[in-house]
Amino acid sequence: MKPASNTTPAEERRSEPRHSPEEYHCVEFSLDDLAIPYQFKIWNIASKSMCLLVRQDSDILRRIKVGDTVNMKYYSGCSWSSGEYKPTAIRHITKNDEGPFKGHYLVGIEILSSDAAPHR
Repeated sequence: MKPASNTTPAEERRSEPRHSPEEYHCVEFSLDDLAIPYQFKIWNIASKSMCLLVRQDSDILRRIKVGDTVNMKYYSGCSWSSGEYKPTAIRHITKNDEGPFKGHYLVGIEILSSDAAPHR
């Protein structure tokens, strides 16, 4: 994996052990200039952060940056029938050049405290 230009080395971001998502399985969000929301499966979870897998040609990569806060809707079990909105920070955007996810970016996200106001 090669870090994108706006990230820190992989060792610093991935210092916590990863395990399967337990509370949330999917996330959905839209940005001010988009009519249709994006939906992603949550991949890796550390104690405070999660990872979304985004194709390298996805338009969303040009619209988000590290440090953005986005109000994301989280779903349990990927049912898409009900979910809860949580302010979420974009923590890293890392290009994956190897393995089964070659040609994708890993977007690290972190749910912020409920009193943190989103600015995207």
